[in-house]
Amino acid sequence: MSVSQTPEVRDSHPAPVTVAITRRVRPEDELLMRAWADAGTQMASHFPGFLGSGWVRPSRQSTDWHMLYRFDSRESLTTWQESTERNRWLTAGTNLVEDTRVEHRTGIEGWFDEPTEHAVDDLASTPPPPAPPRWKQMVVIWLAFFPTSVALTYLFAPFTGGWPAWARVLLSTIVATPLMTYLLLPRMTKLFHPWLVRGLPTD
Repeated sequence: MSVSQTPEVRDSHPAPVTVAITRRVRPEDELLMRAWADAGTQMASHFPGFLGSGWVRPSRQSTDWHMLYRFDSRESLTTWQESTERNRWLTAGTNLVEDTRVEHRTGIEGWFDEPTEHAVDDLASTPPPPAPPRWKQMVVIWLAFFPTSVALTYLFAPFTGGWPAWARVLLSTIVATPLMTYLLLPRMTKLFHPWLVRGLPTD
């Protein structure tokens, strides 16, 4: 198994990072892959800054597994990547996973966009599954944003009634942004995943 590592980058303003991974597995090893992937998720969930994970296949016949891991910062991601536990987990999959591609992304789009796949050893690669339509992504974001905005408006109303409009908006966005990024969007995208991918090509 070849693992492509992205050089460590430390940001002065930490932002969530999504690791998009494409792994190629022999069809006869599907059940082993499921167990191995679940073990990796369980292991990662115990590390500080872990925000969520998931995996998808273009089709039941595909040998490619597109996996996502999300952490609250590059520092948290580096701690996980350099851990003894993760190295042992990767070693356990040496005879299971044939090829690996890794891509790091920041921002909300990391929850929606598909991992980019490249040809491996001059073999023809199967195109990765397309990302959900932008309008579906917009709907999911709105479904998280609207109730959050309403709740914060009522919550802050008793002591911000005399504030200028820009100050009320500033306070609301300061509180809403981390709630959206770290708590609500990860759960909303997981909840609406079947709808987000419905109708997308599988081949």
